[in-house]
Amino acid sequence: MFKQEVVVKNKIGLHARPAAKVVAEGNKFKSDMRIKKDHKEVNMKSLLGVLSIGAMCGDIVTIQAEGEDEVAAVEAVTKLIETLE
Repeated sequence: MFKQEVVVKNKIGLHARPAAKVVAEGNKFKSDMRIKKDHKEVNMKSLLGVLSIGAMCGDIVTIQAEGEDEVAAVEAVTKLIETLE
């Protein structure tokens, strides 16, 4: 398993369009992926799951993946979250 923390920089957080972009990016990879905020951890390939964590601007989320492409998956999603506007 590989994981990395990232700060949500999007001014509206991970809602609607930004969350959909994160889910789409995660779905490009074969690894099982999870996103965690505080004590809530959900499937990162589920739009409702990502929306349910309520990540706002300035929140720290943890992206984790387990599988054959786990490092690439986490790095791609982390980079996306850092650059979402």
